[in-house]
Amino acid sequence: MTRTFIIAEAGVNHNGRPELALKLCDAAKAAGADAVKFQTWVTEKIIAPHTQKADYQKANSGAGESQFQMLKALELGYDQFAKIKAYCDSIGITFLSTGDNPEDVDFLLGLGMPMVKIGSGDITNIPLLRHIGACGKPVILSTGMADMEMVRRAFGTLKDAGAKDITVLHCTTNYPCPAEEVNLRAMLTIKEELGCPVGYSDHTLGTEVPVAAVALGASVIEKHLTLDRNMEGPDHAASMEPTAFGEMCRQIRAVEKALGSGVKEPNASEKAISGVVLKRIVAARDIKKGEILAADNLALKRAPEGLSPEHWDEVCGTAAKRDYKENQAIQL
Repeated sequence: MTRTFIIAEAGVNHNGRPELALKLCDAAKAAGADAVKFQTWVTEKIIAPHTQKADYQKANSGAGESQFQMLKALELGYDQFAKIKAYCDSIGITFLSTGDNPEDVDFLLGLGMPMVKIGSGDITNIPLLRHIGACGKPVILSTGMADMEMVRRAFGTLKDAGAKDITVLHCTTNYPCPAEEVNLRAMLTIKEELGCPVGYSDHTLGTEVPVAAVALGASVIEKHLTLDRNMEGPDHAASMEPTAFGEMCRQIRAVEKALGSGVKEPNASEKAISGVVLKRIVAARDIKKGEILAADNLALKRAPEGLSPEHWDEVCGTAAKRDYKENQAIQL
């Protein structure tokens, strides 16, 4: 059984408050996630001061401030992330954070982060992709807002820089994302064209789509986690609360078990049932020794013993080697 790596995307749902970040770590662990992921940046290095919010950000957190002002209020510093990483270690959940600059990535890897997650917004950031590819760590690449050519270019850039373990996540950058915009089959296209592990970064409101992605072969699922969808902030409304997140994890683990090995064979419980369910070749009436066995004196019935109907053609046309009572198992 292949285990799906489930990432609880805490993102900026800590609202710039370190104590909320730690509570999100606890919630992710309790829900059954494998990792909790944040976002690490220095606002002045990643955004021009007068850049406006995206429409979904305006809808979820108001239009009265710029994107710069919003991100500055949500920013956590390196020292705070060091404490969050230590806390994750103490409760037994993997700490991840998306670094928006090479300096951020180097800081996070210096904390012992085991892999690098690249957000969709940096799929065209060639310098950052090259820096990450050269780090020698497993990479998870989100592909929201990208067409297949952009995905190929980013994947190739990482590979050329030295990355050897790359998982590509299909993603639709809309918060929340309606089902008709998900296009899960694109995940299969990515897998076929790049020959790499794939996964899905989800922005829908329910559990159905990420669970379906696992059934289609996703090895990584990322889903936004919040303590309360009614909190102020750009991502809370499109996030999942802890109880629902835990239910999603449970459903994913159940689907993993149901997917099985792919080998078509009866399991132990089926073998026990087959003894009383599969039909046998029996006498349809009393048969005398030497009588020719045929459809008029044979029957196929559930019986405790006897030949499988797979032997029907071998039996028909032969002479009975003994007398048979009705419903008695026929022997070759």
